[in-house]
Amino acid sequence: MNAVHHQPPVIDLRSDTVTRPTQAMREAMMSAEVGDDVFGDDPTVRRLQERIAGDLGFEAALFMPSGTQSNLCALMAHCGRGDEYIVGQMAHTYRWEGGGAAVLGSIQPQPLPQGPDGRLEWRDIEAAIKPDDAHFARSRLLCLENTWGGQVLDAGYVADVTARSHARGLATHLDGARLFNAAVASRCSVRELTRGFDSVSVCFSKGLGAPVGSALCGSRSFIERAHRWRKMSGGGLRQAGILAAAALHALDHHVQRLATDHDHASRLAAGLMGLAGVSVQAPQTNIVFLDLSPEVLARHPQGVAAALADHGLLCTGSARLRLVTHLDIQPPQVEQALHILRAVLS
Repeated sequence: MNAVHHQPPVIDLRSDTVTRPTQAMREAMMSAEVGDDVFGDDPTVRRLQERIAGDLGFEAALFMPSGTQSNLCALMAHCGRGDEYIVGQMAHTYRWEGGGAAVLGSIQPQPLPQGPDGRLEWRDIEAAIKPDDAHFARSRLLCLENTWGGQVLDAGYVADVTARSHARGLATHLDGARLFNAAVASRCSVRELTRGFDSVSVCFSKGLGAPVGSALCGSRSFIERAHRWRKMSGGGLRQAGILAAAALHALDHHVQRLATDHDHASRLAAGLMGLAGVSVQAPQTNIVFLDLSPEVLARHPQGVAAALADHGLLCTGSARLRLVTHLDIQPPQVEQALHILRAVLS
């Protein structure tokens, strides 16, 4: 008889988007009251929109299929053709969303260098604001991100830079895909972290563990403009209450447990400190970065991530690896991940 070879279970640390809905979340989805959201009569979607707008301190909110669409609709609701948004060089809205604002909105990005926590220095923002002159795109909007690479933007910094931006005539938008991670890590309310922004996008399908969905929050008039862009970009859904129910369940049950993900990330980082050829960035939330020396990289010509995958650990990156803890990772998997990482990297 041929021997049976069992593959080791996969530990997936590529992102916190890989989570599966819990049984309780599935039951909430199955029993959700639904309607046609394009007509505005899905009661569960309406309840989610009212809930998230109230939690974040805004007049209104709009449920979106994805964070990319939520940010895109925000940029297009704030800016017109030939306008400009000021953004970080490594920000998600600039680097990782397909250039949608430029391609679909004819909005020019003005990327600026970022600090290690994702902040933009006011002197750089101020220098980038264009004069009212036909030679230049019109500077309309400042975009920030919290968390950025798992790092939390300081609430005092946010208050200062948004106030200065408003004084210079800029609107302000926050890509808050992992805003709840920032709130739990900083022990602030989400309202404290959104104060000073004219609009905020928040994601339900990352650390909160819902299968789909984001929300865009702002004033009623802003959300009306964004609603038109959502329709135009194909984001109108019908019985979307099934998805909104998952987001509502996440808000009720999965926010405070984010601290567990942060603890797991800290455990990963601590367990890799001192490993030769590996520089570990201490995490503030649920994302760990490992910078690898040329010597470590040379030992794995097929790529370190591929070598880790052969041992049952999935992550992203090459010379810099990214490991993301989440709802589906438990302490035994953290220890197994450390075992694999030590074996492959040393």
